[in-house]
Amino acid sequence: MMKISAQLLLLMPLAMGIGIAMTFQTAINSQLRESLYSPLQAALLSFLVGTIVLAVLVFFQNVDKPNLTTLTQLPWFMWLGGFLGVYAISFSIYTAPKLGFLTLTGLIVFGQVVTSMFLDHFGLLGTEKTAINWQRLFGGVVIFIGVLLTLQR
Repeated sequence: MMKISAQLLLLMPLAMGIGIAMTFQTAINSQLRESLYSPLQAALLSFLVGTIVLAVLVFFQNVDKPNLTTLTQLPWFMWLGGFLGVYAISFSIYTAPKLGFLTLTGLIVFGQVVTSMFLDHFGLLGTEKTAINWQRLFGGVVIFIGVLLTLQR
């Protein structure tokens, strides 16, 4: 059981802010798709702006920067983050107008919960092993039922 602490009380709204930002990002990018005629073109512009912002932030960040040798020695799977980002952003732009933002978000959260349970259970990708128990499984089922309820318009 996680104890409520000052750090947790700070992290919870920050994490909720991610959900808020992702919802606005999907809505904005879906509108951008209408102007650019393609979810891929909208995603490209979104990633371009994001890359510029990240480059500026990294430039001013006061930490050592990796050299080419460090980058070439990274495990192969660490290069998949960008690919997964393209998938997530491009398909959210494509599916949001068809599913609606609430259903899309519910499905995204459900996918995250199921995948997180799997990663935690097996201790994959640097996570601490936390077995799937009935409470976690029930939480996932409740989220899925919630998603089904959002399909009713």
